[in-house]
Amino acid sequence: MTVFTFAVEEEQHLERIDTFITAQNEEWSRSQVQIWLKEDFVLVNGEKVKRNYKVKQGDEISVSVPDPKPLEIIAENIPLEIYYEDSDVIVVNKPRGMVVHPALGHETGTLVNALMYHCKDLSGINGILRPGIVHRIDKDTSGLLMVAKNDVAHEKLAEQLREKTTVRKYIAIVHGVIQHEEGTIDAPIGRDKSDRQSMTVTEENAKEAVTHFKVLERFEEFTLVECQLETGRTHQIRVHMKYIGFPLAGDPKYGPRKTIDIDGQALHAAVLGFKHPRTGEYMEFSSPIPKIMEDVLENLRR
Repeated sequence: MTVFTFAVEEEQHLERIDTFITAQNEEWSRSQVQIWLKEDFVLVNGEKVKRNYKVKQGDEISVSVPDPKPLEIIAENIPLEIYYEDSDVIVVNKPRGMVVHPALGHETGTLVNALMYHCKDLSGINGILRPGIVHRIDKDTSGLLMVAKNDVAHEKLAEQLREKTTVRKYIAIVHGVIQHEEGTIDAPIGRDKSDRQSMTVTEENAKEAVTHFKVLERFEEFTLVECQLETGRTHQIRVHMKYIGFPLAGDPKYGPRKTIDIDGQALHAAVLGFKHPRTGEYMEFSSPIPKIMEDVLENLRR
């Protein structure tokens, strides 16, 4: 069990305690915090409090976070579309609808379950739940991912992500008609205080986020764009395109209710480039958009 302590500042005075605590760590959900409150893992000035307690300036809050119970990863014979593989790295094309790594509610059927069956030698840096996973894409986003097969490769690939030397280009269909040909969105992203399951552009507890975009094709009410990531924040393209007024089509979290029928955001990780972790050779891969997105585009063209 790990204990975290926080002091309530003047601007946080009279916030609900569950809201206050979830704002302290982007990986903590409000529902999880409410469970900790119910189980007395949260103390205010050394005392137990109710879940509707409103914090006061100067309160000292301690949160005892229980150690996670490791899930047993089941290797599953799930077909993988492999674009490249050697003893250090594997590049796969993830289909829409597949979760990258196991979590509560998604213990099986993930990319990691498939990789555990296919590879016996994945990097362990990210722990038992995320072996070999250097970066990830959302469940309903399709496209290319690089996976490390040993710890040295993992460290070198992760370093390229940190230093922004990888190439990651996405194809997206967005609401609205973008008039200019290209642009850059430089806006920090953090957890949305009003909805802890969502991200938003904010200056508070946020991280640098930069997305470059260019128009590929325009339609009557939509635009096809290419988005290139300079940073890799959670839901970055989805949040940034909403921020400038052109939310992704089909996006259930950040888009409008009235949208195209595609069951999830129209987003595809189309190009992935990086230096090989052992040889240093630059490698670049590209994959076509999935049929469901191609069908949408054909309908829009008609």
